[in-house]
Amino acid sequence: MSDTPFGFGLPPEEPENGDEGKKKDQQGGGGQGPFGFGLPGAGGPGADNPLAAMFGSMNPNDLGAAFQQLGQMLSYEGGPVNWDMAKQIARQTVAQGTSDGTKDASVGPAERLAVEEAVRLADLWLDDATSLPSGAGSALAWSRAEWVEATLPVWKELVDPVAERVGAAMGDVLPEEMQAMAGPLIGMMRSMGGAMFGTQIGQAVGVLAGEVVGSSDIGLPLGPAGKAALLPLNIESFGKDLSVPQEEVRLYLALREAAHQRLFAHVPWLRSHLFGAVEGYARGIKVDTAKLEDVVGQFDPQNPEELQQALQQGMFQPEDTPEQKAALARLETALALVEGWVDAVVHSAAKPRLSSADALRETLRRRRATGGPAEQTFATLIGLQLRPRRLRDASRLWASLTDARGVDGRDGLWAHPDMLPTASDLDDPDGFVHREHLDFSELDKMLGEAASGTATEKPNLKKDDDSEDTDKGDGTE
Repeated sequence: MSDTPFGFGLPPEEPENGDEGKKKDQQGGGGQGPFGFGLPGAGGPGADNPLAAMFGSMNPNDLGAAFQQLGQMLSYEGGPVNWDMAKQIARQTVAQGTSDGTKDASVGPAERLAVEEAVRLADLWLDDATSLPSGAGSALAWSRAEWVEATLPVWKELVDPVAERVGAAMGDVLPEEMQAMAGPLIGMMRSMGGAMFGTQIGQAVGVLAGEVVGSSDIGLPLGPAGKAALLPLNIESFGKDLSVPQEEVRLYLALREAAHQRLFAHVPWLRSHLFGAVEGYARGIKVDTAKLEDVVGQFDPQNPEELQQALQQGMFQPEDTPEQKAALARLETALALVEGWVDAVVHSAAKPRLSSADALRETLRRRRATGGPAEQTFATLIGLQLRPRRLRDASRLWASLTDARGVDGRDGLWAHPDMLPTASDLDDPDGFVHREHLDFSELDKMLGEAASGTATEKPNLKKDDDSEDTDKGDGTE
């Protein structure tokens, strides 16, 4: 498992002025609490009065906002994540702008037209590079705030299973007899837990909105189906220091977005395959309850930083079981295959037409491999430290398949998950390329005929490479 996930990252945790900022925070009593909440520090003014330490330095407006947020936290009665708070925090983070001082802005008519034209041209070029038809019914140009709004439903689908599992494990810390007595307290803690998850997720998604260039940057379909979306402001920032014409940058990124749309639109099992792997991972999450009990038992209200540090030191751990490892391997391999296919197809379409194709390809590969400031976002949200770390291996395998079997033979492997390369096949791409594979379409046809009572003969399980000498040998069938 890689130590940096998907292609993105965390909100900055360090003060902008480095060690001096840390000292200032420590002297002033401020601290970053678990899940991104501020904690009153010990030793500062009002250390013997938690409310004074928390609210004493605020002006009346800030104090009112703080009490309003506290009320929202305690009154929440929804699922494991307070998504209203997540959305609010994400929008606030976007409004603050990125570290380079760029502020979000509404997309103008000229930018929308440029995106529509880029996606239209990208789809034409992809027709020669893949047998999968267009998957984008429309092209959209989003601001960062619009990206947040459009992708939150998918983040909910990804994060809720993990948050649910963590919340259940936290509740298991109390003995059953105490749980019955502490019902109101558990309810309040559940509300606060939903708010804490919501705050963390909102911060991460808000930072990510300042960097993504489309709806499919992390290899998952985050936006609405059939809608290819690009973020003009972020595309401009992405290409600013590349010495490549902005039109070429936009077109290359449109190719990637349109390729993702084709894959997810015409491989119906792929989305559930990826999301199912995330859910499988969630089922294996456990909380080190012994450690949690020890932390709670020794908690000193005068030193809340100790609780913060304890919570950050491996409290939530995956089960080291075959099922857990299989879920991780399945997701990691599937992401590598998705990104490798997109990389190979886009390069095939762009290379003859864009002089900067090689440079843009390498830039995006490095971005995915080493990560930008948002590299850790997915790990922050669900605890998975994954990225398609075998992107280059997967891309080479898809390119080799194109040479050996043609575009149709390569893309035909997406017909069934059992036909796709495995993690071991990425170690031996030549072996996979020249291996004989059954054509599942014949088997599916046979099953359909059997169900309707029209089956009359055995299926001809063809080989994918359709070589003429397949049946030669000892003469047996």
